[in-house]
Amino acid sequence: MSGDPETLAHYEASVPYYTLAFDRSHSRHLDAFLDSLAAGAHILELGCGTGRDAARMIERGFTVDATDGTQAMVLKANERHGVGARLMRFDELAAANAYDAVWAHACLFHVPRTQLSEVLAAVHRALRPGGLHYASFKQGEDEFRDDRGRLNSRNSSDELAGLYATAGFAVREISAWQGKGADGVMRDWLSVTAQKA
Repeated sequence: MSGDPETLAHYEASVPYYTLAFDRSHSRHLDAFLDSLAAGAHILELGCGTGRDAARMIERGFTVDATDGTQAMVLKANERHGVGARLMRFDELAAANAYDAVWAHACLFHVPRTQLSEVLAAVHRALRPGGLHYASFKQGEDEFRDDRGRLNSRNSSDELAGLYATAGFAVREISAWQGKGADGVMRDWLSVTAQKA
């Protein structure tokens, strides 16, 4: 995640909650994304949390570099699922042509709106030619802090399409859906699937 101190502090202190509330099953969009990848593809996961999605990727035969911006989440992901997670914030991504795919479910909305273009450029750089990227965002056009102190950025579909295009991606799909976030509030979300040209 980005280096916002309040957001990082929340996740460092809230591992038991996320383990109980979200670690029972992998993300609902994950299998469809994995189905579009070649067997054994090398996947970077941003914001792996307690490791549920990384564990599913490994179960399906993929090579995974699971990362999270908080040490407590990294420790839990490795303790619970043995995924070899490591500490890395979004703004620390510096790889080039290293991955076949980048998975970023429900995490990039913690990036300030003014910094999202830089993070998407780093994701693009990290992918090999033809590599795929998935991310989900809260829908809107503002920033706010939720009742847990986390920074939340919201983006519109048109805004995301423009940001991805500027970063060098060909957008395959932007889809809308509804779901509860960690704050328990039902919100409108946008999922983006994009490819490095």
